Amino acid sequence: MTTIIGIKTTEGVVLASDKRASKGFFIGSKIVQKISKIDDTLAIAIAGQLSDAEHLIKVATAERKLMELRRGFPLSVKESSRLIANLAYSGLRSYQPYYVELLVAGVDSSGSQVNVADMSGAITNEDYAASGSGAPIAYGVLESLYDKSITNEEAKEVARKAVAAAMERDPGSGNGIDILVIPKLITVAGQAIA
Repeated sequence: MTTIIGIKTTEGVVLASDKRASKGFFIGSKIVQKISKIDDTLAIAIAGQLSDAEHLIKVATAERKLMELRRGFPLSVKESSRLIANLAYSGLRSYQPYYVELLVAGVDSSGSQVNVADMSGAITNEDYAASGSGAPIAYGVLESLYDKSITNEEAKEVARKAVAAAMERDPGSGNGIDILVIPKLITVAGQAIA
């Protein structure tokens, strides 16, 4: 019962979500943060059971930091997505699944990425993606307005329109729109900076 959007751009990635949390047919909250910024290069948008998503993100964030400390360099977006998908799959394998679908988006030395990860451990890399109960409506907007040469500012507007369209027809989505932009890394003297 939500709408989340991820868009890959020529300048980075854009994530967007509505703010409503539903408890069945009751609106449980009107101010939920469904986008978690992990660091300056990675963020996760959540759809599904909020408690499962929050737990999964906390564990993944801690595991990611431990791996980075051991290795001495940061995980790529793909590696971070795989870590999160593996954690989700471990829940499914132990018959305690995480009822979530996540959009893992970020930038690294290979460019911008939007990855869809779900409770089965599957990952798909997309130019744009939507999830949640409002996704079918949001995809109509994304399909008609997305272009591979889209900039961050243009993607913010497309994402806003997609979530707004979903909020008009989906009772599980509403109460405003959050948007997060992660710009591409800039390399200066061999050092990547955000």
